[in-house]
Amino acid sequence: MKNLKSIIFALALLITCLTAKAASVTNDEGLTMVFTINTYVDAITHGKLRGLDDVIDQNAKFSQLRGTDVLSFTKDEMLQSLSLNKDVEQECITSTSVIQSNVEVAIVKIDMQYKWFTRSNFVTVSNTGKGWKITSVYSAFK
Repeated sequence: MKNLKSIIFALALLITCLTAKAASVTNDEGLTMVFTINTYVDAITHGKLRGLDDVIDQNAKFSQLRGTDVLSFTKDEMLQSLSLNKDVEQECITSTSVIQSNVEVAIVKIDMQYKWFTRSNFVTVSNTGKGWKITSVYSAFK
């Protein structure tokens, strides 16, 4: 009987500790650089928009080079555009490579190789104090 009480007490203590830890984890603590980039890649290649709003900084700037024109978009405009392609699978091969990285900022190149062209996205992610967030994306087509 004493062993049973000890086991129940230990189990209750374990459950309490796990519950307390789970309650203290905020959404921003999970925003690692890898998570942020993977969320963005899932959105642009697979149409999976879950969590995308969280990984993009409110002041993020999106630019696309179209011929000789540079088009600029806000976070809200990009989210609206991507929502039109929700759950649409792009027919491309996607690869990522880190161009430059330190503890504060990273530049990641994401190439989307389609049959007739390649879209290169240069994504800047910054350690904002609230996790790693996308602060700019520059896209070029070749």
